[in-house]
Amino acid sequence: MRTQVTLSTDHLIYEKDAEKKRAYITFNRPDRMNAISPEMNRGISEAMDDFNSDPEMWIVIFTGAGERAFCAGADLGSTIPNATANARSEPLQVNEHRSFDRVFKPILAAVNGFCIAGGLEMMQGMDIRIASENATFGLGEVRWGIVPSGGSHVRLPRQIPWAWAMELLMTGQRITAQQAYNCGLVNRVVAPDQLMAETERFADMICDNGPLAVRTAKEIAVRASMGMSWEQGFALESVLATRAFGSEDAVEGPKAFMEKRKPNFKGR
Repeated sequence: MRTQVTLSTDHLIYEKDAEKKRAYITFNRPDRMNAISPEMNRGISEAMDDFNSDPEMWIVIFTGAGERAFCAGADLGSTIPNATANARSEPLQVNEHRSFDRVFKPILAAVNGFCIAGGLEMMQGMDIRIASENATFGLGEVRWGIVPSGGSHVRLPRQIPWAWAMELLMTGQRITAQQAYNCGLVNRVVAPDQLMAETERFADMICDNGPLAVRTAKEIAVRASMGMSWEQGFALESVLATRAFGSEDAVEGPKAFMEKRKPNFKGR
């Protein structure tokens, strides 16, 4: 059963299901296409800090309230004017981190409707992405004389083929859910009424596995993809794999296999 966790804003809903060992985060501004407000940004930070530090939460699912949008990006009426004013008046501020780049627990996205601008940038920081047939994806910033600054120039060409990435970045046009699937931006496309069920199916498969092993696999993949050489990546794999092999779960898994039963993983 889901239990709602109190945040400092109602622009985001954060729930936990202790029995299923998963959390749910819902962008909650359906009247504004779930656009990102400063309050929502604060809520995301609060929720993810809590999720990341809770050993009983193994996975998190993001979705958007209502049927029209997953997340339509930054609120152009509030966030963007502040950003353009600051760019002209304040010294350059370098930010080396982007959405969820230090979160090694699995993050799933149930994408309903518009997933554009900052919404798509956040989705690029998520691991498994299930899209409704009515979902659309795009980075329209160049149409308004600005650029996406949430990591898309770096992440997108590493996640999908170059030509698709450049189409999204340079034309500002949107693509359909089927096109997003064709280029590898999402894992599955399903009917709207099957969206959460399919996302939960993936969550169940992941939660059946050793949580420490899953997190280790993600951490190696994320860190090794950040400009490491082959040798550096393999060295990282050696170090982090040893952590997984030295866990209690690594004893339980093979034992359960030999005993022909389901493992009872503890995440340690």
